[in-house]
Amino acid sequence: MPALRSWFSIPRGSHFSLANIPFGIISTPSSKTPRVAVAIGEHVLDLEAFAANNGFSALSIIQPHQAVFSQPSLNAFAALGRPIHAIVRKYIQDVFDADTTYPEILKTNSALQKQALLPLKEIQTYLPFKIGDYTDFFAGLNHAVKAGSMFRGPINALQPNYKHLPVAYHGRASSIVVSGTPIRRPNGQILLDPATEKKQPTYSACKKLDFELELGAFICKANKMGEPVPVNEAQDSLFGIVLMNDWSARDVQAWEYVPLGPFNAKNFGTTISAWVVLADALEPFKVKGIENDVGVLPYLKEKDNKSVYDIQLKVDLQTKSGNSKTIAKTNGRHLLWSYPQMIAHHSSTGCPLQVGDLLGSGTISGISQSEYGSLLEQSENGKIPIKISDSEERIFLEDGDEVTFSGVCGSDEEALVGFGECVGRIEPALKL
Repeated sequence: MPALRSWFSIPRGSHFSLANIPFGIISTPSSKTPRVAVAIGEHVLDLEAFAANNGFSALSIIQPHQAVFSQPSLNAFAALGRPIHAIVRKYIQDVFDADTTYPEILKTNSALQKQALLPLKEIQTYLPFKIGDYTDFFAGLNHAVKAGSMFRGPINALQPNYKHLPVAYHGRASSIVVSGTPIRRPNGQILLDPATEKKQPTYSACKKLDFELELGAFICKANKMGEPVPVNEAQDSLFGIVLMNDWSARDVQAWEYVPLGPFNAKNFGTTISAWVVLADALEPFKVKGIENDVGVLPYLKEKDNKSVYDIQLKVDLQTKSGNSKTIAKTNGRHLLWSYPQMIAHHSSTGCPLQVGDLLGSGTISGISQSEYGSLLEQSENGKIPIKISDSEERIFLEDGDEVTFSGVCGSDEEALVGFGECVGRIEPALKL
């Protein structure tokens, strides 16, 4: 898309260009109460301060709702609905535009600039939503095939239901943390030698700790219990997207997952990026996902066949000793199921989704090793070491390792729509 010109300095290559305007929750040393802000270049616009100083005086539709910007989460703002989100975003874009309709609001208002425009490096970020429920899907077909082939062989890699419905499990919302929060290696039941006839577990620190490269979607529209969300109306329920690392204890999972799926292997930590990119900002980057060669049932058929996102995703690993390497590059288009389909299926029983619910995409992988979104795939479950430097390699994560996800849409250096980073560092397990 053509770049929007701003009177405000936004560095080329910034994830937070004027085309973006992502929302998050911040505090500052001088005001420690969390509140709503948007990211713009290397700064944030504190929307509480902006609203309190007549920043929205030219936007009458939002004036009765300005209290939402003083909340410690985005739930109240999200509940206003996608039409309001779009209007607020476009208004903020106008305020920052070089030819702004309202120069008196901020462009020529140095006092408000000083009060409301804050350097990113000086603010603290928080979880953007109060998350009531979290569901993790398994929509990455390439990951499902690769992982399934390792454990069941290529013929039985996918379960019979996989292409008929968006497979998922209910995760643990209480252990979702914002980017930058350390993740402690979990202890759990594992089989030291799965090949032995006697299946006797031991309780120890996880030895196969992994990351999972995912996207997360936040819900902004509740449906009543007993009333499913039609697939072609599900976009109205989508607030925006974050990067998500659903950390995974592979050895714990291998022992516990039969018959009910992941439990402790996933509930110890999930990291999300701090800034939520609105669905409207991602609209120009919608593309077709992986073709489903099985005819889906009517309740999952979308009119819009472009409903996943062309997001360039990257995984960097830095070791405790300081060696670092980009170990994966892939794309958000590598999904069999879209978020509208996930929402439609999740609610198809009449399950009531709530504002602030988080839906994970499942691990996103391409078809080559450099595109795999987990170490499970890259190392063939620990069989193939991954070279980080001349002196270090990995099969799974070690204590002190730091994993950084990044994601961005577009190629114009002045009009990128990005997510910033999703970062987590592994701390040692508690001693038993």
